Amino acid sequence: MKNLKKIAKEIRKDILQMSLRARSAHTGGALSAVEILVALYFDIMRVYPKNANHPARDRLIFSKAHDAKVLYATLAQRGFFDKKILEGYELDGGLLPGHATRHCVPGVEASAGALGHGLSMAAGMAYAGKIDKKNFRVFTILSDGECDEGSIWEAILFAGHHRLDNLIAIVDYNKLQGFGFTKDVLDLEPFVNKWESFRWEVREVNGHDFTDIRKTLGTLPFVSGKPSVVIAHTTKGLGGVPIHINQISSQYKPPTKEEMEALFGKEED
Repeated sequence: MKNLKKIAKEIRKDILQMSLRARSAHTGGALSAVEILVALYFDIMRVYPKNANHPARDRLIFSKAHDAKVLYATLAQRGFFDKKILEGYELDGGLLPGHATRHCVPGVEASAGALGHGLSMAAGMAYAGKIDKKNFRVFTILSDGECDEGSIWEAILFAGHHRLDNLIAIVDYNKLQGFGFTKDVLDLEPFVNKWESFRWEVREVNGHDFTDIRKTLGTLPFVSGKPSVVIAHTTKGLGGVPIHINQISSQYKPPTKEEMEALFGKEED
């Protein structure tokens, strides 16, 4: 088994370095999704880093595209492109926009930005795969805050109706969004019951526990003839600056050089 914890640690460091260089926001939500992305790209999904558009590949739509740092860092770590490209994230002359954007680097399947669209794109791809009798799977990563959007629930209804068991949604349920805790902004609970009522099969996991994630995703589809959803309970900002963990400040405040040194030590010249 690959050392997924070591890979996750490296990706967290890359995310924080990208945030420091660009003085960019949306670091907390990138950090909360690290283990999910690592488990998918290094263990669960069928991917071809040297042939990113291989027709047999599994697809991943990163719907919470404002947290693109974690997607870029994971793709680079998996060998889709040179890690040096990460140094240009959100900088003039760089290749990596702040939101996940198709064609900027290999491995990004779809452009996203306005929240609530990723599940619709993923459902469409999964539906096309069924029509064409292809055996690829379509994964999508959603934020909990974007589940406030009506378009998400239209896609949930569509996927359940069409029995898209080649579609897997994973909700990064860190329980914080742009202006506060989800329970205060627009409460999602009872979250599991809502998905089930739309004909999805639901599992809950600790989104930072590789054993839990891999055991759960290793049984896809959860039920034949139903789309699968994993509600991953996570902590916003985990592995970042301690004062911002599980705080709304992790949404907006990049680390300082001093905070990076406290986390990882001084870089060698």
